[in-house]
Amino acid sequence: MNPVLGCFFLGIALLAPSALAADGQNTLSDREKAEGWRLLFDGTTTQGWRSFQKRTFPTQGWVAQDGCLGHLGKAGGGDIVTLETFLDYDFTFEWRINAGGNSGVKYFIDEQRNGAIGHEYQLLGPISDAEALKDLKHATASFYDVLPPATNALPRPPGSWNQSRIVVQGNHIEHWLNGQKVLAYTLGTPPVVAGIAASKFKNVAGFGTHFSHPILLQDHGGEIWFRNLKIRPFPRPGS
Repeated sequence: MNPVLGCFFLGIALLAPSALAADGQNTLSDREKAEGWRLLFDGTTTQGWRSFQKRTFPTQGWVAQDGCLGHLGKAGGGDIVTLETFLDYDFTFEWRINAGGNSGVKYFIDEQRNGAIGHEYQLLGPISDAEALKDLKHATASFYDVLPPATNALPRPPGSWNQSRIVVQGNHIEHWLNGQKVLAYTLGTPPVVAGIAASKFKNVAGFGTHFSHPILLQDHGGEIWFRNLKIRPFPRPGS
């Protein structure tokens, strides 16, 4: 697909940033502002983001284009992370992926590790419901390779916008998909400990613990687009 169209449904005209703002994309309502929500993407620039383990934004692969923050297929660039770190928060975002696409949003990222290893909210573009549910530990909205989402956690068809949400509050974590809570888990409990022990992360020091971290958008080699990335940090203990 032409990357210029990557942020939109096929057949819909491109909108200028001002039109996008008027349409309510990448903006905060008065109520959201009062509740403490903040934008992690302003709709026009890459401000607030950098390459994983680097200080600058990648020179290829990732773009701020037509009201979206997107990765252009096999253009490279690597994973990107927020400049800011977060401890406890409510994070919502919308995403659009092509059929067969694979990406993810990661949290509990420790940049002292050798790679971009953390808890991953998986994002996929399955071509059928059967494909979407055939491997639940790797399905959309799973805690990738550790815990599956609910069996009815089906993303919308490839090319459609989905809305996801990650809640981190102490040891309690939630994954939401299109308005439905599809996974909740508590760090250190037997299901999580067992899931990690059976996963590829079993030997990663500190995996499955709670600490302040950036939020990561994954470059998995395919095309994916994000918009309306909003976060509401919760007060830190003792603050």
